[in-house]
Amino acid sequence: MNYYITTPIFYPNSSPHIGTAYTTVAADALARYHRMLGDQVYFLTGTDENAQKIVRTAEAHHLEPQTYVDGVVERFKELWKSLDISNNDFIRTTEERHGKVVQQIFAKLYEQGDIYKSEYSGWYCTPCETFWTESKLIDGKCPNPDCLRSVELLKEESYFFRLSKYQNALLQYIEEHPDFIQPLSRRNEMIRFIESGLEDLCVSRTTFKWGIKVPFDPKHVVYVWLDALINYISALGYPDGENYKKYWPANVQIMGKDIVRFHAIIWPIILMALDLPLPRLVYGHGWYLSKDGGKISKSRGNVQDSFELIKRYGSDAIRYFLLREMQVGTDGTYSEDNLVERINSDLANDFGNFVSRSLAMVVKYRGGVVPRPVQDGPLEMELKTLSSEVKKGVDESLGRCDLASALEQIWRFIARCNKYVDETAPWSLAKQEDQQERLDTVLYTFVESIRIMAILTAPFMPGITPRICSLLSSDEQLIRWEEADQWGIINPGVSVQKGEQLFPRIDISQYAEEVAKPVESEPKQETKQVELEPMKEEISIEDFAKLDLRVGKVLSAEKVAKTDKLLKLEIEISGQVRTVVSGIAQHYAPEDLINKSVVVVANLKPAKLRGITSQGMILAASQGDVLEVLTLDKELPGGAQVK
Repeated sequence: MNYYITTPIFYPNSSPHIGTAYTTVAADALARYHRMLGDQVYFLTGTDENAQKIVRTAEAHHLEPQTYVDGVVERFKELWKSLDISNNDFIRTTEERHGKVVQQIFAKLYEQGDIYKSEYSGWYCTPCETFWTESKLIDGKCPNPDCLRSVELLKEESYFFRLSKYQNALLQYIEEHPDFIQPLSRRNEMIRFIESGLEDLCVSRTTFKWGIKVPFDPKHVVYVWLDALINYISALGYPDGENYKKYWPANVQIMGKDIVRFHAIIWPIILMALDLPLPRLVYGHGWYLSKDGGKISKSRGNVQDSFELIKRYGSDAIRYFLLREMQVGTDGTYSEDNLVERINSDLANDFGNFVSRSLAMVVKYRGGVVPRPVQDGPLEMELKTLSSEVKKGVDESLGRCDLASALEQIWRFIARCNKYVDETAPWSLAKQEDQQERLDTVLYTFVESIRIMAILTAPFMPGITPRICSLLSSDEQLIRWEEADQWGIINPGVSVQKGEQLFPRIDISQYAEEVAKPVESEPKQETKQVELEPMKEEISIEDFAKLDLRVGKVLSAEKVAKTDKLLKLEIEISGQVRTVVSGIAQHYAPEDLINKSVVVVANLKPAKLRGITSQGMILAASQGDVLEVLTLDKELPGGAQVK
């Protein structure tokens, strides 16, 4: 059987972190499981690079967009390697193979009348790269619950895709394919959204140049969602590539809940318009939240260095925690305390301790040679029955993309194996001459149980597999999924060794200082060398003292009508709200500045700009086409003096 699984393509506007890793780890576990079943697996991940916020982030780093994303993409690839991600392909939307397919599809949809040119006037959220109608806004802000930022009113010539034309067809498809969108809560949410009415989708922009050109109208670039979603077939070589013919439609497309709407509504309608089959399953998982309930994200400042966490605890431990904590239809909670607790209880105490003490007893009582079992008793039969139940339960759970439930099933078996040790008490059997055959059966059962544990956990913690095989003096051919409920596979006479603990217990106090400092490392970039403007003539300290520089809190921001450069800001200084007009609109969206603390020349004489009285000036640094407003990292009250 062919099996195609995809993650979303991630925005490379900052380094990846643990909050972004779950999707890829989950997809990897499913891909590894299906390889163990004998399926031909194609696993795709990648990066979405043609976005306006990429341009703005690159400008803030004084880099060209391509140079900036190249550095961040390397960090994604490094993290996936550190987490043992086994993807077959990594697609970048700046690649030629992708751009050609996007242009081909855009032209086809235009020629058949599903794309048309008009003028767009609507509310745009830059962080979400999404247009919203006024009816969808919440208190005039972006309705995305993880955003809720200010939006800006845009008016420009655009091409539109006829989403509304396919609304009824999509509803009918979802009704006829009840498993198409999972879990059920996401399916119901999407149905309600569609029934509220679909509006045609803006699919091109003219206000920036970074992106894939519309082939017959190059002043337009293809807007992010039509461009990005096509990656799932451009990576396969649509329309004539062998991989496309072999693997499409996708078996599973997995993503976070915040982008299910694009994958369960826009993407299926694009495919319907192209007369292509829809993916079999669109699965939207929850978010990882911090202890205070906020989504883990760089903008919230609650992420930690992913690479340091992996170095500290190991890839397998991180993978296990992420997959075990995310229950279907809910959000997971991440903290380093919770992570260490899981490592110590589940991995060190349950799994690692069983492997360690079981093999230690084989070494102690039989010189490390696996004995021949004599006769199973009721306890062995119970373990065999349970292994069959657990394998079946894991298969069913993974068929629903419920990885947490699959791990819970596996830990049922691990817990029962630990209880088996206490029930059989091999240390007592070893002292009784007439119980040596019984001891042989118990010790053999230990080794077989370890083999079964290694099979069941292989998709989730791939680094454990070779370590256990080494302890059992076997190669990885021993790890066959179909034998996870079979017994008698290990040959008596094989030598085993105790080895080191698979998961040593962690004392988190040794990391206490680091845990208190959430950081996420930025990719190292080569900054361009620039020539600075010459210094102006010197002034006296008395001249400088005439300037009254104050901290101001930006309360609101909006574009000044009929201008490209001006923003109107409402700024609080010493309890008073001032209006300041600033020529920074080409560098900042209004929502980028709200709640920021900026430096204001407070005693500048008021001046009228486009009929608006401006009461001050905000300070900014600039070089060439790059400009950055001076902001404060620490919270200071509006009106604090800048010296």
